[in-house]
Amino acid sequence: MKKSCIVILLLSIFALNKLFAQSVTVEAKIDSLQILIGEQAKIELQVASNPNQRVVFPVYPDTLVRGVEVLEVSKPDTQYLNNRQRMVISQEYIITSFDSALYYLPPMIIDVDNQQYASNALALKVFSVPVDTLNPDAFFGQKRVMKPAFVWADWYGLIACSFIAIPLLILLIYFVIRIRDNKPIIRKVKVEPKLPPHQAAMQAIERIKNEKVWQKGEPKEYYTQLTDTIRTYIRDRFGFNALEMTSSEIIERLLEDNDKEAIKDLKELFQTADLVKFAKHDPLINENDANLMNAIEFIDETKIPEDENAKPQPTEITIIEKRSLRTKILLGCGIGLLSAGLIAMFIYIAMQLYNLLA
Repeated sequence: MKKSCIVILLLSIFALNKLFAQSVTVEAKIDSLQILIGEQAKIELQVASNPNQRVVFPVYPDTLVRGVEVLEVSKPDTQYLNNRQRMVISQEYIITSFDSALYYLPPMIIDVDNQQYASNALALKVFSVPVDTLNPDAFFGQKRVMKPAFVWADWYGLIACSFIAIPLLILLIYFVIRIRDNKPIIRKVKVEPKLPPHQAAMQAIERIKNEKVWQKGEPKEYYTQLTDTIRTYIRDRFGFNALEMTSSEIIERLLEDNDKEAIKDLKELFQTADLVKFAKHDPLINENDANLMNAIEFIDETKIPEDENAKPQPTEITIIEKRSLRTKILLGCGIGLLSAGLIAMFIYIAMQLYNLLA
């Protein structure tokens, strides 16, 4: 009899432990039973169950009950107890209300392994804001929008983009100008020795002689080129600006220091040239040849003797080469990329200015 009682007692304890291990408890708590209109309250829903059970919390789209809105739902927080033999899961609901009333918050339903469990019911009292109707002068209208304090950090990006955009814009304008006038991006500079005045003049006369402009019925052009060559030679040889002087002024200046016989031939050349330019004189072919020879003789008689040991004076000559097709394509692509980058920067700058000044 005594042994039977012990067995029954042990079986009862085992059954109670199993029942306790499988029990599910649900509890709801609210942090404030009374709030003002627009204030917030927090409901904590807590479920205790076995670790292997599946727990599903209720979902509220926007309202808990009519007049009580759900603003935010936190993620479930899980804790394990008794060496992971029990599990406690908590979830918080942030609620508010904009109507003064006493609200009954019904039990919240929890689904545990497809079996529903209900929490305890709650209550929430919402009060309206007290208004002093006896002193209406104490009411104030809406305050103006306050402008935020000036902070340099808000302008760093805008300033940096502005400093980058300015040189890019200058570079874009330079590229556009270059592609329009068909000039290369980089000019090649070649250094060549400077020719003495008489050699440069003889090269020009040789070119005039080969062109034979007078045979094409253009004596004025022929004498213009010939006299300009002589004037340039006189400027470089004697050191005065013969290009800005008349024929008679040049002759008078040369008579002061040079051979009159050499200047006589030059005087005949200038006289014929003036007649052709201003009196529409049509010289004969032998007359054109004679004046050409007069120019050559004047240069030979007045040139500076060459010093074989003298070093030629260097001069820089800029050589402009036409741009290749490949360079044009690369230049066009560069202009396109620069344009796209500048447009993006200007849009960004405009948006930043709008956001900072609005």
